[in-house]
Amino acid sequence: MTAIKFDELTVQAIEKFAMPLGGAFGDYDPIIKAAQGKHFVLIGEASHGTREFYRSRAEITMRLIDELEFDAIAVEADWPDAYEVNRYVSNSDSETSALDALKHFERFPNWMWANTEILHFIKWLADFNKLAQSEGRRGRPVGFFGLDLYSMSTSAHAVVEYLEEHDPDAALRAIARYSCLAQFIHKPQLYGQAAEFGLTKTCEREIVAQLVDLQKNAHHYITKKGIVDGDEYFCAEQNAKLVQNAEAYYRTMFRARHSSWNQRDKHMFQTLGDLKAHLDKRLDREAKIVVWAHNSHIGNAAATDMSRRGEFNIGQLAKEKYGSDALLVGFSTCQGEVTAASDWDAPAERKRVRPPFEGSYERLFHQVSHKRFMLDLTVDNEMNDLLSKPHLQRAIGVIYRPETERQSHYLFSCLTEQFDFLLHFDDTTALEPLNIPTRWHEGEMDETYPTGV
Repeated sequence: MTAIKFDELTVQAIEKFAMPLGGAFGDYDPIIKAAQGKHFVLIGEASHGTREFYRSRAEITMRLIDELEFDAIAVEADWPDAYEVNRYVSNSDSETSALDALKHFERFPNWMWANTEILHFIKWLADFNKLAQSEGRRGRPVGFFGLDLYSMSTSAHAVVEYLEEHDPDAALRAIARYSCLAQFIHKPQLYGQAAEFGLTKTCEREIVAQLVDLQKNAHHYITKKGIVDGDEYFCAEQNAKLVQNAEAYYRTMFRARHSSWNQRDKHMFQTLGDLKAHLDKRLDREAKIVVWAHNSHIGNAAATDMSRRGEFNIGQLAKEKYGSDALLVGFSTCQGEVTAASDWDAPAERKRVRPPFEGSYERLFHQVSHKRFMLDLTVDNEMNDLLSKPHLQRAIGVIYRPETERQSHYLFSCLTEQFDFLLHFDDTTALEPLNIPTRWHEGEMDETYPTGV
């Protein structure tokens, strides 16, 4: 009798327990059921340029909003750019179109949010909000917010613009404080280098003082115009916090690699917490939020060799703080095409995805007869026992370099501890960018992580 290989046993177990995805309305029922009573559903992507990931994530989110009354989407995007989308979907600016709202995503990689799938989703969300409010089903529109910290100069300008309208004297103080960064506005990484090695004084004190000044006058700003202005104040405060955390991020770039990664994910998780606290207060109940980001941010880093490198992420922090109140959903693919660049700030390309390496989860899933399926990784069964053995896992960011794929795009993970659900699409297609020119924003800089996630 021929011995059955370990991978063959795993494939057989997946065949038994996998749930095929056939495009039916009920495909995502297990996720919707698992999300009942939870306040956070974190949904990832195995690349920043795969259409199926974006479409499936949007479809799941539509159901979470419509059926479970989730209140907001928080995404791996810069706060000021995403807030323009929030104004559109909230119907606060009737003259802005969906395309106009997405035109604010000018900085590389703008296709990550300015694409046809996001365009379709925010049109749906704006229509949903308008109908829900006209029927009195919701007190507040479902919002769209950014978590990331790359918009340092844009956020500083946003703080000044807010104060120019509400407190001109405070605006002048903000300009003076932020001018500490002026000589490095074109290359803020040089500021980080100079500050870290003692070649210039840090701007930390001035930037913190500006945040404290804004917070000290919060009541005055909020009560001037009521609840709408309360939302706008919250936006200004988040921009001030972003400048503070971005300044620290640039300084940590010149330490161990995990320092800047952790600074970024810590900021995103803090922003998520601030957003929930703000919505809790406005709704007078606990808000429910969907998070969209890359698998490397969403999956529990403690279950991967990121942890061995000293890195943590949003998914790990969410599990540690919220436990079972946070549901983590990941994606994977084997082959097809992806929208990605070859270098930072290079043009977006339609690239072929190489076949996965032996010993990877993607190679394992390719052997399953179902070409699109979902795995429930929370149940106690033989499939999850076998999948708990660490495997390689691929992560494609905004940069894809097939020539160095093993070093640039793979890590080891224990899938059953990393995610609660995984959706696999064996053959995938490239995301379609909108025709929006990419512009370099002064004071904003490259992603430092090799895969650009």
